[in-house]
Amino acid sequence: MTGEALTLLHTSPVHVPVFDALRDERHPGAVLRHLVVPRLLDRAREAGPGAVAGQVCEVLEGVRSPVLVTCSTVGAVAESLAPRLGVPVLRVDRPMAAEAVRRGPRVLVLAALESTLAPTGELLAEEAGGLPLEVRSRVVDGAWERFEAGDGDGYLELVARAADAVEEADAIVLAQASMAGAARLVRTRVPVLSSPAPGLAAALLGGRTG
Repeated sequence: MTGEALTLLHTSPVHVPVFDALRDERHPGAVLRHLVVPRLLDRAREAGPGAVAGQVCEVLEGVRSPVLVTCSTVGAVAESLAPRLGVPVLRVDRPMAAEAVRRGPRVLVLAALESTLAPTGELLAEEAGGLPLEVRSRVVDGAWERFEAGDGDGYLELVARAADAVEEADAIVLAQASMAGAARLVRTRVPVLSSPAPGLAAALLGGRTG
């Protein structure tokens, strides 16, 4: 997709340099357009992901390029709006979920926000397509508070510590894109999967996950 723009919809500005760095390292020449709308996550946490459908349409009105949604809480809602928007929409965690279920049926989901757990579990079940699947989920205590305070290193350390405590799993899913850096800190032998790199690659390849 080199030369064609990809629009990324974020709910935090911290994602912008992460995806720009991935583009520079792995997809030179790709054109990324960033839209940062924190209120989408705020509203989804208050009233549920379905409550932001209208806002997502407003934000993406007039967008004519494929869209990658980097917020796992609102990703499913955004994907469902693709026919209405008239452009392809991919949630960033879909390729990661597809890889997780390929690893085996025992998947442990780590999240910093409770609102992320249900959408991620539903996505894993969708990607499993009826195959045996055992999903366990944990919210990392104190992680979101560190994130909101701007303590990125402390945030990732808490996530990595939680991953290292996991036993009896075929894959560990880091449910939010902001958690990706924790994968470099873990010591566990269980595969730890994050969403930014596979999500960006799939979006640039037209949404293919496998």
